[in-house]
Amino acid sequence: MEHLYARLDALRQKLTDEAFLENRGLSNEVGLYIFRYPPQEEMAVRAFMQGLCREMDGSAGKCRILFFDLYEILLGICRDRRILERIPQMEAQRGGAFTLAQIQKLAPPEAYVQRMQYPDHRPGDVVMIAGVGRVFPYMRSHHVLNNLQHLFDDVPVVMLYPGQYNGQTLTLFERFTDDNYYRAFNLI
Repeated sequence: MEHLYARLDALRQKLTDEAFLENRGLSNEVGLYIFRYPPQEEMAVRAFMQGLCREMDGSAGKCRILFFDLYEILLGICRDRRILERIPQMEAQRGGAFTLAQIQKLAPPEAYVQRMQYPDHRPGDVVMIAGVGRVFPYMRSHHVLNNLQHLFDDVPVVMLYPGQYNGQTLTLFERFTDDNYYRAFNLI
């Protein structure tokens, strides 16, 4: 746990680094970052992020964190389509595989990214994405990253990831290997 808190403090420090905030030093790559952490530390990371978002609100020369939770986005999509309350019944009647396929059709990666768009990008913004583990298996993290890189090429994007990332392979919960994803950088 001490190691996690040291990494979280390093994350806080990174958010004050001018080169990071300006996406400099990336060899013309989009500023996509993975902050990986042990899955069992999910609640500690969530608590830290709540405080960090309050602290980093864009005031007094601080960066502004725009926080997006993929699970909350999925729930919003289901609410808007008026199916959220019917999902348990659908799963009971048609099975988990059918329900998974229907939700994935209803909420493709583009739908998540559309809900993360915001018009007033400004210097010092950092997009934080959480909820990767909570939205699994309905959405895979590399699909979201692939679909948002063209929208956020002017601000850094940090995905909070409960698992491992070796610079090429994402392994959710240290168990499920995602497709290779080589465009993101390990943040810490």
